[in-house]
Formats: sequence, structure tokens, C-alpha cells
Amino acid sequence: MGETLYKKIWDIHKIRRLNNGMDQLFIGLHLIHEVTSPQAFHMLEELGLHVLMPHRNFATVDHIVPTDCQKRPFDDPLAEEMLCALEKNTKKYGINFFSMSSGLQGIVHVIGPELGLTRPGMTIACGDSHTATHGAFGSIAFGIGTSQVRNILATQSLAFSPMKVRKIEINGKLPPFVYAKDIILYLIGKLTAKGGLGYAYEFTGEAVENLSMEGRLTLCNMAIEGGARVGYVNPDEVTYNYLKGRRYAPKGDDFTKSIEYWESIKSDKDADYDDIKSFNAQDISPMVTWGLSPEHTISISERIPKPTCRDEEDALAHMKLKAGEKIEGLRVDRVFIGSCTNGRLEDLKVAANFVKGHKVKESVKAIVVPGSSLVKHEAEKEGLHHVFLEAGFEWRMPGCSMCLGMNPDKLAGEEICVSTSNRNFKGRQGSPKGRTILASPATAAVAAITGELTDIRKFKNV
Repeated sequence: MGETLYKKIWDIHKIRRLNNGMDQLFIGLHLIHEVTSPQAFHMLEELGLHVLMPHRNFATVDHIVPTDCQKRPFDDPLAEEMLCALEKNTKKYGINFFSMSSGLQGIVHVIGPELGLTRPGMTIACGDSHTATHGAFGSIAFGIGTSQVRNILATQSLAFSPMKVRKIEINGKLPPFVYAKDIILYLIGKLTAKGGLGYAYEFTGEAVENLSMEGRLTLCNMAIEGGARVGYVNPDEVTYNYLKGRRYAPKGDDFTKSIEYWESIKSDKDADYDDIKSFNAQDISPMVTWGLSPEHTISISERIPKPTCRDEEDALAHMKLKAGEKIEGLRVDRVFIGSCTNGRLEDLKVAANFVKGHKVKESVKAIVVPGSSLVKHEAEKEGLHHVFLEAGFEWRMPGCSMCLGMNPDKLAGEEICVSTSNRNFKGRQGSPKGRTILASPATAAVAAITGELTDIRKFKNV
């Protein structure tokens, strides 16, 4: 019986079995940001320890940075304090820091892949729950807590309990105007937000294989929203072509040799899985959420379902929606295109394709926030910023922005926001009464134009 990519990478990086039954794993890449690292560095100093392998740690600032005006000091004193701590600690320990003036700053899960830091066959960790994103390259990537950030800084290793592996097959080709975001929302709707607890998800099948790296990153980004600690895609030519020439990717003969290793860690055809779920790509359509969990998701053409539990009743009450109503046509106040889920160049291209030649509805405030400085640069090089600005969108600086309420980009009151981010729980976007609807960049872009949730398949044919 063959082995999965997950088991192969686990075994390669396993240092030893601990007395408590957990495995100590070597962490090949540790990504750091300003929110979970200050306390970790402080704990390190209290213990009189140092950073063991600075060259395997890379830092950026993303969660708290303003996206309109980034003049220092920040208006928010806590945000300024966090950034100052990161600047001090990275300098003290010799850690590479992608500052706002470096031209390489951005959301941690965007810059890792685009700089070639994220590669197949690695173990990757970051003090952020959406670290599963990096599994798109055929790596095992863990979101961790602050004490674990400290442990990696001190030992470049972590203790984990092995997970089960669920193979998720998306068979066939996707219908037109269906994107990776629609796939993952569909899957979470089917498997539930807790369905992946204890599992690593291996995404496979024709629909997955045909996705670009950007699409695979979106897919793995939200594995955590389905309860899985890890999500990954086996590496292939799409992966290798994306990595070739990236700043930190292997070069020349080293790249060729790396491909040999990357091929070796792919799941065997006869690999043993703990569970297998199969889905038909043709069953997936443009998806949107209606409640307070990515699990609360339906097709744009469906009606809001009847609640089956107290949580769903509370979700409908918060969203001020009624069972049986059409979700299509719901008026929206805000649109946010960005985040580590959908803030890459391909995402902006898709959105711009729908926006071009149209104007944002007067009643809607819409913003586009590139996922990194490099994404912003490439988008402007292609003139995408002109498309958005001429339509009435705001074109912002890189950062996490409206994905979470840790910077000035927040909802007000009961505003309804169509967001390309990954979470929609109460208060996520800064307002306790705010209402978030998760969707693809295409659906979000069209909502900004029409002022309501719209089936992009109809809009495209107008």
C-alpha cells in the first residue's frame, strides 16, 4: 500500500516520538507577522533563549496596517506598538523583515508563495489560522498559537499529533463562471465547518488539477474553515512553472534537483486514505453565504434554507433574513475585494473583467486591496487600477484590510458587505452588527456594480 504526501512529509521531518505520544517535527519555514509575534519574542527573552535558525524565519506586517494612509506613526497606538516590536525583534535576531518600504511587504500568505519561500515538500508554520494556504504547493502548513511561535523561534520544531487524511475529489470540469472560492464554499457547505476536525484534506480531481496556483491557494486557504488543520494539493507542472524564477526558489541545477524531490513526495496512486469524499464539479455554481459561518452557504440561485438548529436561527436573525427568501437581489452596502483568500493578481484580473465599462452603484462603497506590494505593482503595470478607479472603486495599499477588524477598514452599524475574505462570524469585519457575505471576486465585483447580490452568469450575458 502506498503513502500520501502528508505521511511522506511528516516522516521526513519527524525528529522523534515524544513521551506524550506526539511527534516532534522540524519546521522548514516559519512565517511571522506583527500580531502573534511580540508576546512570543517576549517569552523567548524571559527564558534567556535566542532564535535558533533566523534564516528559516521571515517576517512581514499585514494585519494592522492601514490601507489608505500608511504614514508613521500610525493613528492607532496599539498598531504602532505592534509594528515597532516587530521591527525591533527582527533586527535584534537577524530575521529577514519585509517592511512597508521594502517593496515586498504584504499579507503573509500572499508573500510566502510569490517570493518562492513556500515550496513543495516543506513543513510550514505561522501564527495565523489560515496558514493552510501554503499547502497548495504540496507542503504541510500549520496555523499555530503564540506559545508555539516561541517554540519554533527557540527550537525550529514543534510537537504535533498525527492527523487522519481525507481525500476530496472534485471530478470533471467546472462550469463557466465558477471559481476556486465557489468550490471551497460548496465543500464546506456539504462537509460542514467541523467536518474536517482531526483531518488533513488532500484536494484532487480534474477540477483541482485544472486550477491555477492562485486558485489552489484559495482552496487550501479555507480548509481550516471546514475544520481541517491542513489542506494540500499534490505538486505538478503548474506548481513548478509558478515557482521557477521566484526570488527565493532554487535556481538552475538546484531547481531541477528540487523537482526530483518534489515528485517523490506526491501521494502514491495506491495511497491509503482514512476517508474519501467525491464530488461532481458540474454541481457547483456561484456560491454565497447567508449566515455566520462559511458552512451557511448556498448557490446564488437558491433560496435561503429553513433553519435546522438554534445557531442557524440566530444567524438568520443577525443577518435579518428569512427562510424561503431569494438570496439573489439582496441589497448590499459595501464590497471588499482582497485578503489572503482572494487578494492575488488573478483575483484582481477576474474582478476587473466584470467591472470594466461599468460604474459602482452610488449607494455602495467598494474597495480593492492588493494582497502584497508585488501584486499591487503587477496590477498597476497591467492597468487594473485604472479599471477599478474609473468604475468608482477605491484602490488601496496592501494589507489584510476588511478581512478582520484590526485596522481602520471596518464595517459600520448593520452594513451588509460582500467580501472575498474567509470568515463571516459576528463582528469579524469590525462592527458587532455588521453583516458579511462571502463570495468570489467575480460575484463581489458584480455586486458593487448592481448594488445587490447578482448571479454573475446573468450579468455576463447582459
